[in-house]
Amino acid sequence: MLKDFFGKRRKYATIPSEQSKIDVPEGLMQKCHGCNKIYYRKEMKKSLNVCPNCGYHHPMTAWERIDSLFDEGTFHEWDKGLTSGNPLDFPGYEVKIAKDREKTALNEGVVTGKGMIADNAVAFAVMDSSFRMGSLGSAMGEKIARAIENAKEESIPFIIFTASGGARMQEGMLSLMQMAKTSIAIKRFSDAGGLMISVMTHPTTGGVSASFASIGDYNFAEPGALIGFAGRRIIEQTIREKLPDDFQTAEFQLKHGQLDKVIHRHEMKELLSKLVAMHKREVK
Repeated sequence: MLKDFFGKRRKYATIPSEQSKIDVPEGLMQKCHGCNKIYYRKEMKKSLNVCPNCGYHHPMTAWERIDSLFDEGTFHEWDKGLTSGNPLDFPGYEVKIAKDREKTALNEGVVTGKGMIADNAVAFAVMDSSFRMGSLGSAMGEKIARAIENAKEESIPFIIFTASGGARMQEGMLSLMQMAKTSIAIKRFSDAGGLMISVMTHPTTGGVSASFASIGDYNFAEPGALIGFAGRRIIEQTIREKLPDDFQTAEFQLKHGQLDKVIHRHEMKELLSKLVAMHKREVK
């Protein structure tokens, strides 16, 4: 009996050796924010950063978005060298901008340009929330306005993918002025017969949602995207009411007439291709 007792070896948890940690490459795996399942990062990227299990749409970088939509080798970037200054001498602003440029390899929070989608030319702007949370600054507003003007001059459609936390506080009133600048550019483009398609991704909030993101000829969004102006808590405190759980989601906005359609990322290129082709002769 004693022999049987002492003969059984207890199993203890072991601490991985340093060598075993080195054998697992950093960044190999990615956890889904929707269902918490873990996937190989390559597998997630192959699925356009959409979870194969629950369909949660993870953020895409600006260039990942471009690669997913445009015919290979056709995209040409505009105004790459246009960057933000520090007009208000806001303390530490230049340092933060420099860190974001190093982290994202972008000069600003939006990439603009021209390319072909299913053999049709379009002007394009895509915001990247990893750069200053996609906040709307003077350089970003200028790049978007220029892209719209280029679309007008070339008589091609303009498509924008938005992702933003709102106005860039370090630029104060100059940031808020971009709402008017871009909206006026869109009005002129529309008066000339131009087609604008806006696709709101997670999150699209603040001054961006209150201006150019919401005034396209077609207003779309990705599933589950947060879309709104002020935050939930501020609204609840103001109206002194509890808001619905799905408030400010893309699905809520669609239900209440603020969107034309919620589009799965895997279906995005096909739909945009059809719309651009359908409106091709109507663009003057």
